Amino acid sequence: MPKRSGGVAVDLNQQPLASLRGVGPSMAEKLAARGLLTLQDLWLHLPRQYEDRTALTAIRALQPGVAAQVEGKVEAVERGFRYRPMLRVAISDEARGTLVLRFFHFRAQQVAQFAPGARVRAYGTPRPGQHGLEMVHPSYRILGEGEHALGDALDPVYPEIEGIGPANLRKLIGLALERLPDAEALELLPADARAALRLPSLREALLTLHRPPRDADVVALQTGVHPAQRRLALEELLAHQLSLRRQRIALQQQGARALRGKGRLVERLRKSLPFALTGAQERVYAQVREDLSQPKPMLRLVQGDVGSGKTVVAAMAALLAVEADKQAALMAPTELLAEQHLNNLKAWLEPLDVRVCWLAGKVTGRARAKALDEVASGEAQVVVGTHALMQEGVAFHDLALAIIDEQHRFGVHQRLALRDKGQHDAVPHQLVMTATPIPRTLAMSAYADLDVSAIDELPPGRTPVTTIALAAERRPELIERISKACAEGRQAYWVCTLIDDSDEVVAQAAQSTFEALTLALPEVRIGLVHGRQKAAEKQATMRAFKQGELGLLVATTVIEVGVDVPNASLMVIENAERLGLAQLHQLRGRVGRGSAASSCVLLYQSPLSAMARERLDTLRRTNDGFEIAEKDLQLRGPGELLGTRQTGLAAFRLADLARDADLLPRVHALADRLLQESPGVADAIVRRWVGGAARYASA
Repeated sequence: MPKRSGGVAVDLNQQPLASLRGVGPSMAEKLAARGLLTLQDLWLHLPRQYEDRTALTAIRALQPGVAAQVEGKVEAVERGFRYRPMLRVAISDEARGTLVLRFFHFRAQQVAQFAPGARVRAYGTPRPGQHGLEMVHPSYRILGEGEHALGDALDPVYPEIEGIGPANLRKLIGLALERLPDAEALELLPADARAALRLPSLREALLTLHRPPRDADVVALQTGVHPAQRRLALEELLAHQLSLRRQRIALQQQGARALRGKGRLVERLRKSLPFALTGAQERVYAQVREDLSQPKPMLRLVQGDVGSGKTVVAAMAALLAVEADKQAALMAPTELLAEQHLNNLKAWLEPLDVRVCWLAGKVTGRARAKALDEVASGEAQVVVGTHALMQEGVAFHDLALAIIDEQHRFGVHQRLALRDKGQHDAVPHQLVMTATPIPRTLAMSAYADLDVSAIDELPPGRTPVTTIALAAERRPELIERISKACAEGRQAYWVCTLIDDSDEVVAQAAQSTFEALTLALPEVRIGLVHGRQKAAEKQATMRAFKQGELGLLVATTVIEVGVDVPNASLMVIENAERLGLAQLHQLRGRVGRGSAASSCVLLYQSPLSAMARERLDTLRRTNDGFEIAEKDLQLRGPGELLGTRQTGLAAFRLADLARDADLLPRVHALADRLLQESPGVADAIVRRWVGGAARYASA
């Protein structure tokens, strides 16, 4: 494998964009705002789609929704103002087809360009309008006298950069490509790895994507499966894999406290529990205990479906830390979920004389000062809280285990801050939990720094939930059904999911639903919970529902995680079409926690989009969280599943974990090989694709 130390590739890759003709301080600032600082950044600023300017389509042959290029003579121009300024230009071609070009943003000189008789070539996506087909804001140009030549290549369309027009950006990228090093100087992947997948060199791939030839496979390019795109996706996935592996190696070199107690507290807990652990819980606890016995930090993700019993495994791990005279901390993303954990841990651990302490944002004044003292002195052996655990004023006596629940809801800086609460000569072991099962492809790539365990078995006695979808017009039938269920002593949830930028709107929707149901069901005691209530009010209502004092709970999605009411056997989810599969599955998991037959009703507004229909059909068909997670990945992509705006994985330029899943085994093998044989090349690949984000990619 060729060495990459100080060669031309490194120099050119990192050359600042100010070295390009036409890039002054103002333009450099605009480019920097998008993270574009070097020539290499511009080479990797890839087109988001392609326009086929190599052929003309007759206006009569246009298909709605199918992008095409047309050419015609301006027949009429109409400039009006109905609700906002609008310009309509009618053009016709030789076959007497007519098309309207519609513009909402235009300048006076544009209007002047469209003189009747002028020849226009336009590219856009036609759609039905008032007078036949129309294109809204097509790209276009006015043709000169005798000008007929078509483009000889597909036109790339780049992600927009504020303050830099498309033509200017294309010109800049063209200048940057002129300085592209030769294939050998640019290449970082082993030749045999590329040959095995029949992939081009990086230089060839970049030139193909920025300047696709006329005969390029347009469909392959538009769907991201062209060999040039696969070549870049392979290297990008490899870069993320390497950065996560490096994180793990660096962290494990720091060392941790080996927790090697005899497990007496764990045995006492087992005997006091009113249930036996499942085989899956036993298996995962054994893995956790083995990890904790090592003098290097545990980095383990425990995933399990709703109600599979992750918290018990976390409690047992915490007891191993307590037995070694160390502390454990459990952090949850919301106060509601954190309080649920607090109640469980107090019930399980305090009879064993283990001091459980509560630390959240609402703990103030003397109570906060007392809690901080207990945490700092070590009197608090297990500390439960929200992100308040990571604030500067919180000092642990000797934190040996950090348990993070629903970790994808935390920003990476927050998770790093909790990790830094350990002693200077050791970092805490990390146990990460999620009730959102993670598709295998996502686990292989996004969690390459973690060992992954699955609690894939539900406790005995849990009944599968029957799921049905109902149009909103059938609400009266549903209200009648709730009345009967409550009369028979069972309980129900009614979840309002109206999504808006403001929490207030969701609260209003829940409030009005609460008022309507109170009128419709005078014989049922109904409670209301939403995010704008004070924590004490929320908690009091939840407690009343849990104790059976309320028959129906109207709530927003604040009850998505952490609420356990075995007697609740009916869940109604309003506007279910607005939510993702994982969130719907989480909400459904609030019922079916007892022995009674349980149902989940997905109330939707017609008409349903194709994706919404597919989501609801999937939920009706299966209760398997792992299958649902795979489907969610297909439908929504990895970004939303991981909350990747916060993880460092949001910035995939080209790779797609669902589409490129078949590359992952190759990526794993390549990562192993490079870390062992060519660590310098591994570093260069990470710098090229991940850059400074590498530090936070796995926090």
